[in-house]
Amino acid sequence: MRRAARIDRNHQEIVRALRAVGATVEPLTACGGGVPDLLVGYKRVTVLLENKSKGGRLNDLQIDWHARWRGGPLVVVWTVEEALRAIGVVV
Repeated sequence: MRRAARIDRNHQEIVRALRAVGATVEPLTACGGGVPDLLVGYKRVTVLLENKSKGGRLNDLQIDWHARWRGGPLVVVWTVEEALRAIGVVV
């Protein structure tokens, strides 16, 4: 039996900030298996974001999934500013 996906404390804050600048955000937390938390589209670019709370680290499933990923950008973010930087809003 699968356990429920844990959502980081800053998840909603990051989603709100991304949507506020016009990004499309699709949460992927229910996928599990190391799949990143957010699928984000902004200005015709797609980015996968792994959202971590302060002090959070990747678990073994996430490390493995990230190592196998061959698509577009995959960024680990801990703050709103890092999430906005990952999609090119903050330089």
